[in-house]
Amino acid sequence: MRVLLALVLLAGCGAGLQPTNVPSGMCAGLPGEPAITARLYFGRTIKGGGKVDDAAWQRFLAEAVTPRFPSGFSVFDGYGQWQQRSTGRIIQEASTVIEVAAPRTAEVVAKLEEIRGAYRARFQQESVGLVVGESCMSF
Repeated sequence: MRVLLALVLLAGCGAGLQPTNVPSGMCAGLPGEPAITARLYFGRTIKGGGKVDDAAWQRFLAEAVTPRFPSGFSVFDGYGQWQQRSTGRIIQEASTVIEVAAPRTAEVVAKLEEIRGAYRARFQQESVGLVVGESCMSF
């Protein structure tokens, strides 16, 4: 199955993304509150041939992403490269990246994992990449 980019976990997240208490001074002198910024990497090629076309992608956003993050997220089109686990082959494909800024809570972590699982199941993906960083959020 397809993987977009290698799954990257930041230091301290090796056992999975866990809710933690962010130091209260993290955003001192900056606008906003402590948060996480999560990037989800979605490959647009389907195993066995075919692509996740724009109509299918829009349905996925409407059904799986928007209900979980109705306050907002950003979507970027891209092109990625990753190494297939089973064969070691280098694969290149069109991709889409979603970026979400949200409080670091158990509920947000669960929503990110639900989105990843929904995409893997719907489009026969081996993985959906996730990169998470600590940040300050203000809207």
